[in-house]
Amino acid sequence: MIHFEHIEYLWLLLAVGALGLLWGLMSWRERRRLEQWADRSMFGRLIPDRSGWRPALKTGLTLLGLSLLVVALANPQFGTRIEKGKRSGSDIAICLDVSNSMMAEDIQPNRLERSKKVISNLLSTLTGDRVSLVIYAGSSFIQMPLTNDYSATKLFLDQVSCDMIASQGTAIGDAIEKSMETFGYGDPDRPWEVNKGRAIIVISDGEDHEDMAVDKARDAAKQGVRVCTIGMGLPDGAPIPEYNPRGRTNNYKRDNKGSIIMTHLNEKMLEDIAQAGNGIYVRASNAGSGLNDITTFIEKLDKSEFGEAVFSSYESRYMYPLMAGLLCLLTEVLFFERRNKKWKLFEQ
Repeated sequence: MIHFEHIEYLWLLLAVGALGLLWGLMSWRERRRLEQWADRSMFGRLIPDRSGWRPALKTGLTLLGLSLLVVALANPQFGTRIEKGKRSGSDIAICLDVSNSMMAEDIQPNRLERSKKVISNLLSTLTGDRVSLVIYAGSSFIQMPLTNDYSATKLFLDQVSCDMIASQGTAIGDAIEKSMETFGYGDPDRPWEVNKGRAIIVISDGEDHEDMAVDKARDAAKQGVRVCTIGMGLPDGAPIPEYNPRGRTNNYKRDNKGSIIMTHLNEKMLEDIAQAGNGIYVRASNAGSGLNDITTFIEKLDKSEFGEAVFSSYESRYMYPLMAGLLCLLTEVLFFERRNKKWKLFEQ
């Protein structure tokens, strides 16, 4: 089976086809013009050097040569070989806040959907790293264990919603503990080694209702795990929309006194967590997500080997259409549109 490395270049064949149609149109117009002042049977006597098949052959060789060069540019590949290589990368645990405050719409469309978009973009930048996904509100659980299957992670990410955890709150410290578990920390069956190739990324609005988050981040840093935070929301705050089975209502959540509850981005909390965890803090907004800072941070982490990976690679065969295309263009140059008197005998 033929595989093209740059299949998008094959669209250039349409341009080659357009050139062929243009040549056909011009030839038809020239024939009509000649027929206006002489009968077709008289062309041979009026224009003795005119050849009927040479222009068509030259044009055909030109179009074929250009087509083959386009195919060579797309780099056709066929015939595979099996290779083995070392697979290495970092371990990244992503903690996603799903408390009700993440439904606030101070960043569009809301904090949770914006967070999912940031995570999806982050996964698209990773190469070889393993990731896990931890969901938390008043408690936390592991949504996706450590894996390098980014497509599966995105599928699990799509199912995340704020009604996944009944207990409300923002237990960041518990989420950090769960993230450490995905790395194998505390598992008697998995030997633990301190290294600088692991990181935890906490995505939240920072409204933590416990006092353990900074301590847990500091404990993780002692084990070589860096803790980064991404702030979702704006410091000015926003109300929390209410939802029913039919979707969003026009009401907002209220406290016991009937006042609308406002949720604010607590940057101080998130900055303290990142500082204690030897990581960085960035704020997401409608203008930008700070993704570049996070990806740069991940790229600087140490890489660990996860074992051997077996994969197949295609053999490039671009040289064959390239040589054939050049040969067609060279042959086209050697042919003249009009008859050569020395070869006239062979054309009669």
